[in-house]
Amino acid sequence: MDFLEMFLKSSLLIQVIMLILISCSVFSWGIIIYQIHVLNTINRSIRKFENKFNSGKSLDELYQHNVSNFTILTGPEIIFYSGFKEFSRLCHDNNFPLKDILKATMQTMRATVYTELQKLEKHVFFLGIIGSISPYIGLFGTILSIIHIFFKLGSVKYITLQTIAPGVAESLIFTAIGLFVAIPSVIAFHHSNLCINNIEQKYEIFLNQFTSILQKKYFSKKIN
Repeated sequence: MDFLEMFLKSSLLIQVIMLILISCSVFSWGIIIYQIHVLNTINRSIRKFENKFNSGKSLDELYQHNVSNFTILTGPEIIFYSGFKEFSRLCHDNNFPLKDILKATMQTMRATVYTELQKLEKHVFFLGIIGSISPYIGLFGTILSIIHIFFKLGSVKYITLQTIAPGVAESLIFTAIGLFVAIPSVIAFHHSNLCINNIEQKYEIFLNQFTSILQKKYFSKKIN
């Protein structure tokens, strides 16, 4: 008996549970592929921006480049853009001490970092849910299938291996599908969180480095 034949001969409730598990698997793999693409794109953009930032170009040049390409800016470029824009605005007013300027700039960049990290975490939550509930859905299907076997055995005079084998196989399939759905989801969930934490650390290092450069730029303006 193949899987399709077993599925078609199952009760409606068992078919629904199996379809839920298959749907969870398809949905989780879609998220996994999407997360791999997004995280790889962000990491490439971070490396690319670090090369630009450390290339010796002035902050004004980098800012003007970001202004002209605002619609296609990625995570680190958006953080730089928001921070330098706020810094330039406050410096232009000439009414704020350096401490307040740097504080406001840092707050602006941190708000941008939070927004960018929220974008990365948006779908990770679903991986955690799918990884958590799939084994229990599979277990529920296994229990229902075993109950169904016992009901069938009640009307059978002689119990043989051929009598119970299809039902046992059906029960084990639920457990297997539940684990098949859960394991990749849990691995992807933890891997995504690890990657996002690493990205957050890179952003934090950039914030401190950028703030130090802005402080030097402020004093150089005052001297000139």
